[in-house]
Amino acid sequence: MARDWDAATYDRVSDPQVAWARGVLDRLAPKGHETVLDAGCGSGRVTRMLMERLPRGRVIGVDAAPSMVEQARANLGEAADVRHVELTALDLVEEFDAVFSNAVFHWVGDHEALFGRLHDALRPGGRLVAQCGGAGNVERFHAAAAQVGAQQPFAEYLGGWAGPWNFAGAEETTERLAAAGFEEIEVGLEPSPVVPEPTVEYLRTVCLGHHVERLPEELRDRYVSEVADRCGQPVELDYVRLNIMARRPAA
Repeated sequence: MARDWDAATYDRVSDPQVAWARGVLDRLAPKGHETVLDAGCGSGRVTRMLMERLPRGRVIGVDAAPSMVEQARANLGEAADVRHVELTALDLVEEFDAVFSNAVFHWVGDHEALFGRLHDALRPGGRLVAQCGGAGNVERFHAAAAQVGAQQPFAEYLGGWAGPWNFAGAEETTERLAAAGFEEIEVGLEPSPVVPEPTVEYLRTVCLGHHVERLPEELRDRYVSEVADRCGQPVELDYVRLNIMARRPAA
């Protein structure tokens, strides 16, 4: 997660991520008094939803992107506890009743280290409830982006580049969670196609941010436009979500 984000734009266009988060929050089903870690809090839109479900509890949000931390603090105000932390280096003093995460883990290359850190952050008996991009996520879209990237004048910067994503499958994720010490593991893939609005702004910020940062400024708008054109109208993103539930043993 070396790159930063355009957090202000993400805050405006992230309705699909917010919609997915509602389902993850329903699976979390907090009683209202717990201490919960929002692992990858982004701009704070979902963190606010989590805080609303914990009127007697506490939420600590962490994110690796400095702009997201700044945006979340601005959005949430003094009531927020938002920290700049890389999840694979997570080492907080607090212990958590639950770890919640939405649309984040696929940005983390080392899932073994990730799950180990999250396991250690939980109290005995604490739960991990998360969703992220899984195997097959935006496969058609990335194929279109690669096809455009292989052509001039983009090939010098994008040709043959595989990207930083980590779209894991259910079986390997189950094995990694078990190796980290989790039990009561439930993992599954769920297709969730999205037609984003506004299309170009969403694609540039959410889907093509890593691509764009590799390009010189004068090629960035052209690249995003050509990828959108290649996808056809309307642009439907073939999202696949990886749902994760697991528990740290009570003893």
